[in-house]
Amino acid sequence: MLDPKLIRDSPDKIRNMLKARNVDFSLDELIKLDKERRELIIKTDELRKTRNQISVEISKKKKANEDSSSLIEQMRSVSENLQRLEETQVRAEESYQKLSLTLPNMIHESVPTGKDETANKEIKKWGNIPVFDFKIRDHIDLTQSLDLVDLERAAKVSGARFYYLKNQLVKLNQSLIQFALDFLSEKNYTPIQTPYMINKNSMEGAIIAHDFEDVIYKVEGEDLYLIGTSEHAVASMHADEIIEGKSLPLRYAGVSPCFRKEAGAHGRDQKGIFRVHQFEKVEQFVFSRPEESWNEHEKMLAIVEEFYQKIGLPYRVVLLSSGDMGKVSAKTYDLEAWMAGQNNYREIISCSNCLEFQARRLKIRFRDKTNEQPQYLHTLNSTLVATTRTMVAILENFQTKDGHIAIPKVLQKYVGTSTI
Repeated sequence: MLDPKLIRDSPDKIRNMLKARNVDFSLDELIKLDKERRELIIKTDELRKTRNQISVEISKKKKANEDSSSLIEQMRSVSENLQRLEETQVRAEESYQKLSLTLPNMIHESVPTGKDETANKEIKKWGNIPVFDFKIRDHIDLTQSLDLVDLERAAKVSGARFYYLKNQLVKLNQSLIQFALDFLSEKNYTPIQTPYMINKNSMEGAIIAHDFEDVIYKVEGEDLYLIGTSEHAVASMHADEIIEGKSLPLRYAGVSPCFRKEAGAHGRDQKGIFRVHQFEKVEQFVFSRPEESWNEHEKMLAIVEEFYQKIGLPYRVVLLSSGDMGKVSAKTYDLEAWMAGQNNYREIISCSNCLEFQARRLKIRFRDKTNEQPQYLHTLNSTLVATTRTMVAILENFQTKDGHIAIPKVLQKYVGTSTI
């Protein structure tokens, strides 16, 4: 959520942001609703003041044993008008809030302007793309030949894009989680396992819910949603709180399964475990002072890079364009790992600074002294590892001539073997 003062004072900035994001939004309607609700606030306050004054006069009349019937009638009329205005004010406020919750975040000046991924900017590359002296296979063929995944039985039990992990791939999945938690603990992140379901208020605080209706799973008959990432649950855990400034930044390593409908994929992405409805993820999440958030953003990206360098996966870092990044983010980096079986870089992590956008929605503030005015903090999030996609990269890049998979050295102690 944006600062209402920014919307009122600088509507052209908002229009430029919407144009850059290629988003159709009724800004004039929002400005109109804001004006209406503020006028109603003034009118209701004036009527309350009038009602209070009449109440005082009635009290004086009664103490003096004077006739107060005309004042009582006036009080009744004012109270009825006030009730109608208050109801109108509530409706205006609800309309304003509903529309304002769909307004995207502002964009950082370094973000390239463009309608889609074609305007994304490559920042850097790391690692050597592997060269094989044999015919390589993609992860779908590899997992079938090594009996690592059962898609057919998963489809029978749960439907398309679910899977059974089997044998050593189960251990590799768990090894990525454990290595990620150990790695972030060394970086002074607090490990946290989140609830797997959150309510609507929490979901709407973390995301623009309207845009995710086709992505998130709703629990029918209950005010609960399955989380698409631990980011949503971690962001909401400090809702309606004022945090002591000296405790910032708060750095969390959120671990959880993630549940997503993942509509719209095509081709080989519909098969295998690259794009699925359920997977595990370890997430970086930071609550930061506003003046420190951009440094924190770069630190989070550096942590991600170090993690994948330790695993040994070639990658590139891409700065997303205004039309390709999420509406909650002010700036997003993607890290794309090289997938040998697909002969292409594919996105495996996303690293975003959301500024005060989520904090305003969730009412999360901080202050350094008890008597000072609290201010909104900044929130940042970054995947460290989404296990299925990272396993796809490992399977395809570390495949051997005899049809097996070499386990990256940093994971061998967790898996208990050097090859699959």
